[in-house]
Amino acid sequence: MVFSIINFIFNDHFPFPNGKEGAFAHLGLPPYFKIELTVAKILGVLALSIPNVPRKIKEFAYFGFAITLVSASIAHFSRGDARLSVLFVIDPLIFLVILIVSYSYFQKTDTRIGSVPRARAS
Repeated sequence: MVFSIINFIFNDHFPFPNGKEGAFAHLGLPPYFKIELTVAKILGVLALSIPNVPRKIKEFAYFGFAITLVSASIAHFSRGDARLSVLFVIDPLIFLVILIVSYSYFQKTDTRIGSVPRARAS
């Protein structure tokens, strides 16, 4: 996600393999959507990186990243990018599997931390 944030910010017109248009224009997405997606990804990365963020916010971040990755795969498939390279469709799904593994470890560590009894202040 961090790489895509950097790419969205600094690489405004990254050419797509079959033309001079950027990836967002190639997929038929409006230019303002890139800004919204970048801000959402920055907030999600911060939510997952900062330890004191509430569990519910972290789960929203995981869910948002999952929707982003599934949508990216569907967008590339529906645009016909699988004919250029099947990696355009498979890459987001590989990162989705990594995200699911990360979420499962988050669940395990969060339940372990949550099950430890805390001392009461007297």
